Amino acid sequence: MTMEPNLAVRLGPLTLKNPVISASGVFGYGLELKRFCPPEALGLVITKGLSLTPRPGNETPRLAESCGGILNAIGLENMGVEAFIEKALPPLKAAGALVAANILGNSAEEYGLLASRLAHSDVDMLEVNVSCPNVRAGGLAFGSNPALTAEAAQAVFENAGGKPFMVKLTPLTSDIAAVALAAEKAGAAAVSLINSIPAMAVDLERRRPKLANVVGGLSGPAIKPVALRQVWQCARVLKIPVVGVGGISSARDALEFILVGAAAVEVGAAVLLDPRTPLTIINDIRNWMIQEKMSDLDELRGALKA
Repeated sequence: MTMEPNLAVRLGPLTLKNPVISASGVFGYGLELKRFCPPEALGLVITKGLSLTPRPGNETPRLAESCGGILNAIGLENMGVEAFIEKALPPLKAAGALVAANILGNSAEEYGLLASRLAHSDVDMLEVNVSCPNVRAGGLAFGSNPALTAEAAQAVFENAGGKPFMVKLTPLTSDIAAVALAAEKAGAAAVSLINSIPAMAVDLERRRPKLANVVGGLSGPAIKPVALRQVWQCARVLKIPVVGVGGISSARDALEFILVGAAAVEVGAAVLLDPRTPLTIINDIRNWMIQEKMSDLDELRGALKA
C-alpha cells in the first residue's frame, strides 16, 4: 500500500493544503479560470494587485512574447479594493479557497489604508507589492532598499488587524537578503520573490516597441535562474517562510525552489500558456514524492548541498 505524501505547508499562521499558489495577475480575481483550475484546489490564490481606487491600466498592446518568457505592461489595472471586497471576494471564499489580496500603493499611507480596508474582510492574507514607486522618494521603488521596504511593511502591520502578510520583493536591489530581513523585522509573516524584471521587446520591421508602454516586466522561464539565486540567498538568513516565484512551469521547477529553501511557490506566466498548469504541478509533485518514497516536503526543503 502506497503512503499518501503530505503536501501541506505552513505560511505564517496559515496551513496550505499544498505548496502551489497562483501568482498575482495571472489568475484574475480567482474565479475566471475555475473551469480549468478550481481555486480551492490550490494552496493559496493571490488576487490581481488592488489599489485604493480603480485603475484603467496602460494602452494596448500590453503583452509581448519574448525568448523564454513574456513581457507585460498591464499597468496595474484593477477594480479597486472596495469593489473587490463587495463583488469578487464572496464567491471566491464560497468556493472554499484560501485567498491573499495583493496590494499596491505609492506611499506608506496608501499601503496602510489598503490594509485597514482589508482588515475586516474575509481575505486570509495580504501580499504587499513593494515594486511600486514611492512618490515621496522621487519614484524609487519601495523594495529597492531595506528602509523603504520596512516603511511599507510597518504601515501594513499596524493597520491589517492582525492579518498575516507577505512582502513581494523586487529583484532590482543590490542586497535582496537585507531587504527581506527588513520585511521580516517589520512584521511580515513571509516574503515572496521575485517580481518581474523590467525589460523591452522591439519589432524590427515596424521599427516600434512591441508594448505600447515601451517597457514591461519580463516573467517566465528566462528569469528562473535569477529567482532561484535570490530565493536561496533569502532562505539562508530568514526565520520566516520564503515563497519562490519566477519561471515555474513544472513540478521539477517547483521542487528546485523548495530544494533551495522555498516553503511554497507561485505559478505565473505558465498559467497564460495553460491554465491547468498549477493542477499538473500539484499532481506531479505528489507522484515524484511517491517515487522518491518521501512522506513530507520538509525532507527536501533547504537540502541543497552547496
